[in-house]
Amino acid sequence: MVNNMDYNHENRAYQNGYSLVCGVDEAGRGPLAGPVYAAAVILPRGLEISGLNDSKKLSEKKREELFDIITQKAVAYAVASVDEKTIDRINILQATFLAMKKAVDSLEVRADYALIDGNRMPQLDIPGETIVKGDASSPSIAAASVLAKVSRDRFMYDLDKEMPEYMFAKHKGYGTKLHYECLDKYGISEHHRLTFLKTYRPGERK
Repeated sequence: MVNNMDYNHENRAYQNGYSLVCGVDEAGRGPLAGPVYAAAVILPRGLEISGLNDSKKLSEKKREELFDIITQKAVAYAVASVDEKTIDRINILQATFLAMKKAVDSLEVRADYALIDGNRMPQLDIPGETIVKGDASSPSIAAASVLAKVSRDRFMYDLDKEMPEYMFAKHKGYGTKLHYECLDKYGISEHHRLTFLKTYRPGERK
């Protein structure tokens, strides 16, 4: 596959006796507002998807194209989210783990092994492993990365329609200069993560 994508990680799991391997990734750990999303994807063995890569390296147009291909061709996929209130209550790492577990548990075809992007393993009901930068090497993880990112972006676009003054469609909740300017002008909304804004003071840049 292109972009150094190959099925080495998945094939190793198959060789160890697993048959339904899912890739798992998250989107939205860093923003000041909105939920964190996670997706789990089981791809058909050896499926080649042209242009598939870590979602952060793709244009929005390409991610949308890949979203449709992945959802059509996957053996199974699921997307889950955890809202900002829960993030504030249990912290972003645990909220990310929870979103990942929800996604894996929601797969219509039960996976028997999970490939997790990163270096921290969530508590799942199935075995698995972590892969640092897995979204750039494992097609299953890259596919999950795309589904999580597109799903979260769509949520932020909807939120932008509800609260246009915060310009969520432009910054997706991340701590950009524009986002802080909106915070300075309109204050902290119900969709902001309070634990991420502990040191925020109107008019001051971090």
